Amino acid sequence: MEPNRVQFLENKTLLVTGASGFLSKVFVERVLSLQPNVKKLYLLVRASDNKSAEQRLHNEVFEKDLFKVLRKNIGDESLNALVSEKVVPVPGDVTLNNMGVSDSNLLQDMMQETDIVVHAAATTRFDERLYDVALRINTFGALNVLNFAKKSVKAQLLLHVSTAYVCGERSGLIQEIPFAMGDTLHGKNKVDINTEMQLVEQRLKQLVEQGCSEEETKHAMRDLGLKRAKHFGLPNTYVFTKVMGEMFLGHYRENMPIVVIRPAMITSTFSDPFPGWIEGVKTVDTVIVSYGKGMLKCFLVDQKTACDIIPVDMVANAMIATSAEHFHDSGSHTVYHVASSYRNPIMYKQINEIIIRYFKKSPLLGRSGMPIVPKALVLLSTKAMFRLYTSLRFKLPLQILGLLSITFPSQFGNTYQHHNRKFKMAMRLVELYEPYLLFKGIFDDRNLETLRIKNGAKETNGIPGFSSKCIDWEDYFINTHIPGLATHVLNK
Repeated sequence: MEPNRVQFLENKTLLVTGASGFLSKVFVERVLSLQPNVKKLYLLVRASDNKSAEQRLHNEVFEKDLFKVLRKNIGDESLNALVSEKVVPVPGDVTLNNMGVSDSNLLQDMMQETDIVVHAAATTRFDERLYDVALRINTFGALNVLNFAKKSVKAQLLLHVSTAYVCGERSGLIQEIPFAMGDTLHGKNKVDINTEMQLVEQRLKQLVEQGCSEEETKHAMRDLGLKRAKHFGLPNTYVFTKVMGEMFLGHYRENMPIVVIRPAMITSTFSDPFPGWIEGVKTVDTVIVSYGKGMLKCFLVDQKTACDIIPVDMVANAMIATSAEHFHDSGSHTVYHVASSYRNPIMYKQINEIIIRYFKKSPLLGRSGMPIVPKALVLLSTKAMFRLYTSLRFKLPLQILGLLSITFPSQFGNTYQHHNRKFKMAMRLVELYEPYLLFKGIFDDRNLETLRIKNGAKETNGIPGFSSKCIDWEDYFINTHIPGLATHVLNK
């Protein structure tokens, strides 16, 4: 990050929602590392009180390996003092008015002091089973945060983290264009957000009247969310509710400057604070890990398409750079794709070859302590081919094995359960990630590239910046990303 961007943060007060999330904590680490003279960081997390919020931030943010470089550079005592001085834990809930901040004095301080609002709170599960949960957090949460920003005395920017996949399943070059209220991908059936909430409330009422169990209610709400998303040309509940959140921001922003960050699939750090840090298994990583464990024999993917991924530190750096660009930019509403498919694409075919080589050389260990040596994946490029192959190769034999397990449970019972579990897992992965594995779109990132050129960004070994052009993907996967998964996820 260029020196002028670091200077921009000096004496600024930021509010960050969803502060315990993967991207948010990297953003916080970058801010504290790049500009320790930031005035204050209000970090909002879901918690019942100040003590609980403070404990969550301590355990889920500042005690993570992510902060080990900063801790090493300035020492434990200095880091603790920096956090104590700059960070204010905020117990809240973005689904509520005033973001659920019940402490009136704290709320007043936030409204008087906040310069920049960074809204990253979201439920990011593609298969969020409660449509009403996703709607309240991803859609109405965005509106609640906007209303807070507009009431704040000093706030001069709202930066909203969305996803590049709000484009749905479009193909070709995807432009960085804001949504207008009610827009749909196919130009039919205008979205009415209040109607969506009414449908949810009506369905919940019906389920209560029918005496449905909690599990039945979850399944019903998941099905409703997916049905509504598909109705408007979107692949899942997560993307649909993020689209509606963006609509709220565009429609009600008035003069508040809005930056919408739309990252592609986010992966481990490229370089800062150190290479390979990651938390949890993200999107494409689910396939990598499942293959490494020998649990994946075939998969649905078009090998000729790009896997659009971007390291998390580049997204955080882009958030800082775009905040500096649009601070005080009254009335602006700018979308930034933070992605790789346009400037430096990596194809699924290449990823497949890389992971085969990696696990052949560095296999994971099974429960017995013996190396797992997975076989090459069978990759099928259409849903029809995938269904036919899995039916003949797995489903039919599994049904026969199921019958044998009923007749001879002691001989075939455990074997059936084992293979049935692996089959269901593979089918679930395909169901979740199909829109991304067969995605034909390329994310145009000219807004971010224009900003990089304008700022004179130099992508040297020491400063990776926020452009994917400097990434050698094979080196990144083999020497950074997969080892990072092994260290920070699989060995935890």
